[in-house]
Amino acid sequence: MKHDRVTVRPSRLRGSITAPPSKSMAHRHLVCASLAEGTSTIDNIDLSEDIRATIACCESLGARIDISDGKAVVQGAGLPAENAGVTRRFDCNESGSTLRFMIPPALLLGSSAVFTGSRTLLSRPLSVYEDLFERTGMVFDRTETEITVYGTLKPGTFEIPGDISSQFVSGLLFALPLLDGDSRIVITGAIESRPYIDMTLCALSQAGIEARWESDSEIIVPGTQKYRPFDVRVEGDWSNAAFFLAMDTFGSGIEVDGLDSDSLQGDRECTAFFHALMDGFAAIDISACPDLGPVLFAVAAGHHGGRFTGTDRLKIKESDRGEAMCAELEKFGISTQAGDDCITVFGGDLQKPVLALEGHNDHRIVMALTVLLLQTGGTIDGACAVNKSFPDFFGRLAQLGAELELEGIPSGEGD
Repeated sequence: MKHDRVTVRPSRLRGSITAPPSKSMAHRHLVCASLAEGTSTIDNIDLSEDIRATIACCESLGARIDISDGKAVVQGAGLPAENAGVTRRFDCNESGSTLRFMIPPALLLGSSAVFTGSRTLLSRPLSVYEDLFERTGMVFDRTETEITVYGTLKPGTFEIPGDISSQFVSGLLFALPLLDGDSRIVITGAIESRPYIDMTLCALSQAGIEARWESDSEIIVPGTQKYRPFDVRVEGDWSNAAFFLAMDTFGSGIEVDGLDSDSLQGDRECTAFFHALMDGFAAIDISACPDLGPVLFAVAAGHHGGRFTGTDRLKIKESDRGEAMCAELEKFGISTQAGDDCITVFGGDLQKPVLALEGHNDHRIVMALTVLLLQTGGTIDGACAVNKSFPDFFGRLAQLGAELELEGIPSGEGD
């Protein structure tokens, strides 16, 4: 029996909201501040489950973090003090960003580090780190319940395939500046999700760290650097704002404030993609913005359809997002076709689902399905998954006039 369920009645929403803070940038600022020597202030923090996981792991590195009124005051640990023989534990919950960002900095501790989290998280691909550790003689011991790492990360050249998560590149970028020599990251093949790498470079720069693109596929990282404390306000999040902008394509009138049209976030392209889907059957490559996949599929379903390429990486998210959306769209009477690195959604008349929709333990699936239920009405089981990135999603909808019935879900709670 499901204990977290939302029932949505057909609604047209009106009003304005402020975009939630970017989870992606908040992760990066927190890691940088934790590695700095001194006190940093990060304003506009939203305590989603993923951000809580990063805060806990930064404290495991030695940082002290106080949160009050949406502001984080971070007393950084600087270069983590080596503490041989003392094992530190890092609980990443379900946050893939936290896990992949924190493994390289944990190697600076001079002792073993144990990473824990949900079974779903620990089953996600980590081959880049596994291969790196094997080549350099470091320990990477993986079980179903934890990952233990130990060894000395040395400066040098690191080759990383471009068609695997950019989070591995970011993880190395956090640690390499603190080593005693210069390093180079060489990305082989086509680079997917490059905007996320640029976001990491931006966060590093704000903390006084130099790292730069030497070419389209190489990043130079000078060693013997020190992170400096900084004050910053987390920018608005295009990823989560996209769900409200998607509602406008179906006749709602929502003004979303606090978004930077010049942001480095790749998901800012959502507005152009929505226009294309409203104009007709569209061909869209989501390689650089895979998190938009579910909401783009939803908009395509309710309009003219679309063919989406670069979808293979959706298989390694919180759920297999392509498969999950195809299964749920079928309940609306929408046909889909999955191929090699592509998914086609055939637009049509949305039908009210007879069966309850499944959230697949995935925040973006729940929010994308909610966009469609605002047109048809219906129910989603497992709706609490929104807490992963957007705890007050349903509260925001209610403020805009959505008619909702929540079972086992806090309404409008900030964390």
